Amino acid sequence: MDRRSTRPVILPGHNPVEPALTSALGGSRFQGVSSEEPAPRPSRARKLARDALSLMVFVSVALSARASLADHYVVPTGSMIPTVHEGDRVFVSKAAYGLRLPLSSTWLLRWTGPARGDVVVLESPTDGTVLLKRVVARAGDEVEVRDGRLILNGKEVRCTDHDETLDGKTHPLSLDAGGGPDFGPAKVPDGKVLVMGDNRGNSRDGRMFGFVDAASVLGRALAVYSREGSLVWNEL
Repeated sequence: MDRRSTRPVILPGHNPVEPALTSALGGSRFQGVSSEEPAPRPSRARKLARDALSLMVFVSVALSARASLADHYVVPTGSMIPTVHEGDRVFVSKAAYGLRLPLSSTWLLRWTGPARGDVVVLESPTDGTVLLKRVVARAGDEVEVRDGRLILNGKEVRCTDHDETLDGKTHPLSLDAGGGPDFGPAKVPDGKVLVMGDNRGNSRDGRMFGFVDAASVLGRALAVYSREGSLVWNEL
C-alpha cells in the first residue's frame, strides 16, 4: 500500500518560516541589512564653522539682552554717598520703564516713567557721560531746593541731615559737605524729570544742567551688588 509523503512541499522562492516570524513581530516584514555606506562625518573645517556660528548667535543674544534688559554700572564718583559709594558696582534694569530696540536709544514700548525716589542711570545732557542720580521731581511738579532741602509743590519734603522721605520712602542723604546750589522754584515740563545726588553738597546734577528728558533715562538701578571687592546686595 502506497503511503503518500507527509513532508511539506516547499515552493521555489517561498520561505515558510518568514510568515510566522512576521506575525510574531507585529506584522512587519523582515528587512535585510542595508548595504549603504554610513554618512560621512562633517569635516573639521565645517564643524569649526558651525561652532563659530553658534558662538556668534550666543554673543548677539547676550549683547541684545544687555542692551535692552539689564546691565551693570561702576560708579565713578561720590555724588550718591551715602547710598552708593565710589567704585560700587550697581545692577541696572533697562526694562524698568520699557523696552528699547537693542543697541539703540529707540523705544519699542514704554509702560511707565521714572518715579520720584528712583535711582536711575542716564546720560549727562552736557557731555554725554553716564550718571547715577535720584529722581526728585517729575512732570507737573513745582520744585525748589534750598540749602540741599527739597520743596515739592509748596511743601518741604521731610528731611534730616542723614535721610530724606520722598513719596513715603526714606533714603539716605548727606549734607556733610553743605547743601550745594539752590534751585527754582520752577515747574517740571512735560516729558522731563529733575535728578539730584544724595550727597547734596558734592553732586553735579539737575541744579546745574537743568531738567532732563525722561526718555533719556537708560535704566533703573536696583541694587549695589559689589563694594570694595566683596559681594553684597544693597537694594536701592
